[in-house]
Amino acid sequence: MYSLIASPLFALPAEASHGIALGALDGLHRLGLSRLLAAPASPDPVRLMGLDFPHRIGLAAGLDKNGDHVDALAALGFAFVEIGTLTPRPQPGNPRPRLFRSRGRRCIVNRMGFNNRGIAHAVEKAARRRANVILGVNIGKNRDTPVENATADYLDGFRSCRRLADYVAINVSSPNTPGLRDLQSGDELDRLLEALKRAQAEHEGESGKYLPLALKLAPDLAAEEIRSICARLLAWEVDGVIATNTTIQRPESLPADLARQSGGLSGAPLGLLARRTVAAIRAETGDRIPLIGVGGIMNGDDGRAMLAAGADLLQIYSGFIFRGPGLIRELGEAAANA
Repeated sequence: MYSLIASPLFALPAEASHGIALGALDGLHRLGLSRLLAAPASPDPVRLMGLDFPHRIGLAAGLDKNGDHVDALAALGFAFVEIGTLTPRPQPGNPRPRLFRSRGRRCIVNRMGFNNRGIAHAVEKAARRRANVILGVNIGKNRDTPVENATADYLDGFRSCRRLADYVAINVSSPNTPGLRDLQSGDELDRLLEALKRAQAEHEGESGKYLPLALKLAPDLAAEEIRSICARLLAWEVDGVIATNTTIQRPESLPADLARQSGGLSGAPLGLLARRTVAAIRAETGDRIPLIGVGGIMNGDDGRAMLAAGADLLQIYSGFIFRGPGLIRELGEAAANA
């Protein structure tokens, strides 16, 4: 069924097909026909970050930026769905075209630039969801917010979604917002984590609910940068790490038309780099921080390799685009037997 739907969509411009596909998923869900596409993983329960995951396969941020499609996506079988990246104020993102793909090389380059309707819209939409699925909310800063004022944007995002999110992902690693990656290290990261941990404690005191924080990191970090970041993650008792975001690297095997596009590369060419980053983080943190592995997971073997590198959970995005919901079940089986 997915191949029948996907083939004509791949003939369309990437961003247009993205919107049409999500609309089609919503339509099938409203008609009660999600089962035609659904491929849920077998039960493989695990408790991480204080949350009970029915299995280890989730959807990465970027597909449902505004929380408009949570029910339809959850019906496909994901254990958790992460929406965003969301900013305090709506913003259009970068000029089009800004999304490029190669079906043959199973990769995507994007320079979307946090295009979203603002976190208030997503909170309203997600609050009406019916699916019993773990919901992650991925937050970032507005493009026109100076890096030195970024903490205020992240606090706004956290406070806006704290009553409905099951965990909050802190995106400091997209290559498509100028200066954002400066927040991954040093004093900037300390200031950000200090403020968010304080907000987390305030929320727990008010609501009695502990809301986990997970930091999303880039795959382009040097070994010394990873060591420094991990020391801060442990010091601030961050609840999880998502590794990795897209890469600015361009392997020689990449088609020339994609290689010359600016933006972040995801899909199959990212796999080795993402696994190396996960392994490096695991080596620094041991078993003290749960790790969500994402990047280049296109089949069961990739999933097993990411788990072997040290990931506790898996997220997919590009693999889901190219393979469809069947990848959820395939990865679930790989994880259960890893």
